[in-house]
Amino acid sequence: MNFTSTLTSWYSANKRNLPWRTSKIPYNVWLSEVILQQTQIKQGQPYYEAFLANYPSVQALAKASETEILNLWQGLGYYSRARNLHFTAKYISETLNGEFPKNYKSLLTLKGVGDYTASAIASICYEEAVAVVDGNVYRVLARHFGIDTPINSTEGIKQFKTLAKSLLPLSNFGDYNQAIMEFGSQQCKPQSPNCKECPLITSCNAYATGSVKILPVKLKKTKVTKKYFNFLVIDSDDQKTYLERRTEKGIWQQLYQFPLIETPSSMSEKEFLAHLDGSDKINIHYEKALLFNTSDIIHKLSHQELHVKFWILRTKNSPENAVKWSDITSYPVPAVIERFINNFQI
Repeated sequence: MNFTSTLTSWYSANKRNLPWRTSKIPYNVWLSEVILQQTQIKQGQPYYEAFLANYPSVQALAKASETEILNLWQGLGYYSRARNLHFTAKYISETLNGEFPKNYKSLLTLKGVGDYTASAIASICYEEAVAVVDGNVYRVLARHFGIDTPINSTEGIKQFKTLAKSLLPLSNFGDYNQAIMEFGSQQCKPQSPNCKECPLITSCNAYATGSVKILPVKLKKTKVTKKYFNFLVIDSDDQKTYLERRTEKGIWQQLYQFPLIETPSSMSEKEFLAHLDGSDKINIHYEKALLFNTSDIIHKLSHQELHVKFWILRTKNSPENAVKWSDITSYPVPAVIERFINNFQI
């Protein structure tokens, strides 16, 4: 039995019962693939089910407001995915009359759809002979064929894509693509792969050479920068606060936050209050300022490490355009702020 048929046989016996696998509707597959980018299935599945329940079609998703979508997306991170999801839904609904493109090349024209997502939709929904290459596929191929070319290098991306194409079966391309991804996720895991019970053990180069733990090879990530965020949480006697919307480009674009003061380093309570007194960030008199968390909350992003403090500013009168605390959950906010709100309101 060769590599390809071994994987498809393994998949038939071991595949998980996941909701998006019961349908070949392009909208459902596209939605699942976007949600599962940078997200584990355990975390992503409830979001997939919630989106499908609220927006059962691409037309329904297109009609939703961006705020509604960002609010439902809250907690998944990488919010550009949600914004691209909405943009593409409107484009398909309004420009393409609700019809998804029906081949790999056309799917690539959609905003937020790259090689992997286009390959997944084209092979699963339209049985087009295109290979998917995600993190799981890179790992399986690198280990089995003993490839040490960095998977995030230009050369590596081309090499692995070419190899993946050459391994496609003569038919059932969608099932095979799902098989190799599932195999990487469940059998050939990043840590502690189940080599002893692997159906490919006799032909696996990494197992034979003892290089399972070092493959695949990946170039070092971009240096992580540290930032120091101080959120000003206004808490008025009439149970209101104030939120501002981030309009500048970035991972939190269009999300809401408390007024923010960024400092070059973490400040003590005394240092920050002196800094706050000289700031024009807020135009309201506060009676008392309290530090909510005595030590910095560390919030890690792809290329940033945020050191976060929340400062509670007690006021008698609420500011203009204030938000009721009872309504605050209707605003999409970054995960670190969502956790604060949940803790603060207890």
